Amino acid sequence: MFSHNRDRHNRDGKDSPAFARERAEMILWLRKHHRIKDEQVLTAMGKIPRHLFVLDAMRGHAYGDHALPIDFGQTISQPFIVARQTELLEVTKNDRVLEIGAGSGYQTAVLAAVAGQVFALERIPELARRAQDLLRELGIQNATIKCFDGTYGWSEFGPYRGILVAAGSPEIPKPLVNQLAMGGHLVIPIGTEKDQRLIRVTRTEEGTKTEDFGPCQFVKLIGKYGWES
Repeated sequence: MFSHNRDRHNRDGKDSPAFARERAEMILWLRKHHRIKDEQVLTAMGKIPRHLFVLDAMRGHAYGDHALPIDFGQTISQPFIVARQTELLEVTKNDRVLEIGAGSGYQTAVLAAVAGQVFALERIPELARRAQDLLRELGIQNATIKCFDGTYGWSEFGPYRGILVAAGSPEIPKPLVNQLAMGGHLVIPIGTEKDQRLIRVTRTEEGTKTEDFGPCQFVKLIGKYGWES
């Protein structure tokens, strides 16, 4: 696993050669250790300044392969999970994507780099506002974040070729399946608070196909079709 020199980074949070090197190390780790193969995903994550999406005190840890805390008891997913979920969506620049649980907006930024348009939901108003502001500062114009209960989805702009849920649910929310385009993928952690599996649901003419991609650990998906608050 790669390591970091905490003292090399600019205190104002701007990008630097040190951050660029750490991003390159992160991509190499994702490629060789985790076998991430989607070049669109790797290219996106190699460009997006992840350190701007974490707490100031955590910027020296931004490119390590682990989840990090953000405000309001939430987290930013580890780079591997971000890459894996995005890869499993199998979307292109011609596709609309729905994200549930935008958090600080990092996963949103990655999705915006590989999809045509991203609609993201975040239940915590301050996180939604901050994430949208940061995306605009970075010049990302094809992603919109709204504060709402994500378990309902966002039917206005559906159906979606991909739906990514960045929080664990006890079961698959039916409204999200209903908003999938035919052949589209829903990637979501399913299970208990401490024991979850990364599930991909594909909508087919016969109904749905479900695949299990192994264990994972996310914060709870709070909402009408998830966990109670």
